[in-house]
Amino acid sequence: MKKIIIYIILVLLYYSCHKEASDNIPCPAAQPEKTIILNELKHPWSICFLDETDVLITEKDGNLIRADLNKKTRTIIEGFPADLADSIRVKDFRDNSGIFEVIKHPDFKSNRLIYISYAAQNNTGTTTKIIRAKLENDKLNEIQPIFIAEPFSADLFHYGGGMTFGKDGKLYFTIGERLYNERDEPPLPIAQDLSDKRGKIYRLNSDGSVPEDNPDFGSNAQAGIYALGIRAAQGITVNPANGSIWFSEHGSTQGDELNLLQKGANYGWPIKTSGKYRNPEYQAPPMEGTAFTEPVHYWLQTIAPTGLVFYTGKAFPGWNGDIILSGLSRGSLWRIHLEENQVISVEELFVNDRVRSRKVALSPNGKLYILTDEKNGKLVEIRNAANNN
Repeated sequence: MKKIIIYIILVLLYYSCHKEASDNIPCPAAQPEKTIILNELKHPWSICFLDETDVLITEKDGNLIRADLNKKTRTIIEGFPADLADSIRVKDFRDNSGIFEVIKHPDFKSNRLIYISYAAQNNTGTTTKIIRAKLENDKLNEIQPIFIAEPFSADLFHYGGGMTFGKDGKLYFTIGERLYNERDEPPLPIAQDLSDKRGKIYRLNSDGSVPEDNPDFGSNAQAGIYALGIRAAQGITVNPANGSIWFSEHGSTQGDELNLLQKGANYGWPIKTSGKYRNPEYQAPPMEGTAFTEPVHYWLQTIAPTGLVFYTGKAFPGWNGDIILSGLSRGSLWRIHLEENQVISVEELFVNDRVRSRKVALSPNGKLYILTDEKNGKLVEIRNAANNN
């Protein structure tokens, strides 16, 4: 009976907070607090909920693991491809290699398929690779390459690797341009070169083939490109309310962005940027007649945005429909309130408890989690202390 009463109260609070503003019914104060669920993770990058407590977690400096959030147990998934470039073995402070995103197929319960992005290596360098595999008995079987962002290069940064399935059932993913400094750009910048796989966002069928309704960029364009002009996008997510897709974008110096993905759009890098170049002497080539898509929002400071999700949980009813975004610099968590795809307000959470965070995610039941980007990385649940009062 007590559980039923609590449920009824939460439902009433939820609907009262989403009435028209003219009702003047205030939402209960949000008092976010952190609760550590797992620790001793090696720079975790992504989490995929197989159900409410059974999860897959990728470690940038470690393994693909499976964890039980109730029992606090974890198991290393066997069979990961041997071409993984693990950043533990590379001595460069800017090294971004390792395992990135893991997501499940929309029909995972029936086909057991998961998708993983990671830094792959050969004798000439590394690049971003995406595979599909069947998860059986804590082992990867029937591994199939979906995408390899050639060329392999010696650069160790800006791999991208964010992935999501759209409401259309298509796989969307980000590939970074891989350069650390603009001085290394060729005459036609990588992110603007349609013959180059890097610096783009892709849309593919779940088997890796190209959808017929993708934008047509011409005969010289790489297959599957959905948008271009990308510098270093990691986070990408779907708005469950309307199916729109949003992604975060690292600026060079300041100018980090939040973008709404549009078919065929050019997001400008490095011709246009909301921030500054790392090389102040760099002059981008003119591209007259090219239409660039502006970010929905950008930050004047560097926040290094990573994972993002639309909040649909019950713990914070006043946040419903807002974007929750994690960052690697100057803060761990941001709440972005939208109205009709326009940013109305931006709030930084935990200003007195900042920590590098790589991913923010919701469980199937709407619990909010973040992964901290640390040597002793943590899976942290964000709870509302106001619900305990």
